[in-house]
Amino acid sequence: MKSQKDDVIQILLVEDNPGDIRLTQEALKEGTIRNELHVVKDGVEAIEFLKRKGKYIAHPTPDIILLDLNLPRKDGREVLAEIKSDENLKLIPVIILTTSDADLDIQKSYKLHANCFITKPVDLDQFIFIIRQIETFWFTVVKLPAKKY
Repeated sequence: MKSQKDDVIQILLVEDNPGDIRLTQEALKEGTIRNELHVVKDGVEAIEFLKRKGKYIAHPTPDIILLDLNLPRKDGREVLAEIKSDENLKLIPVIILTTSDADLDIQKSYKLHANCFITKPVDLDQFIFIIRQIETFWFTVVKLPAKKY
């Protein structure tokens, strides 16, 4: 039997821009899907979180990952490659959410098995709209894989 905590969507946001973190938090807080947003600010922390190492040992496995490409210490492309090559992580959907709209970044992300690529809009209202669209599509339309325990 599922507990109430199981009904909460676990989201990992890998983002180093404080403004984008705040906007994402606000958009998801006002959304319709119950979620718990976890934020890490670089690629090394992202892998530690996902592999439940160090201070992240008790954190849940995310249902979905929002990943920026341009990160300190380990960039998003490296994080994506590591996620998709790990048997325990590769089924977690990864949404690239970045300022880049370069065709090379888009192609490389899909070659590394990103589930989708979204360029962050500069406009505040558009950014919130995009986060809400992610929420609607990924948590009401898409059937996510069951977590392995």
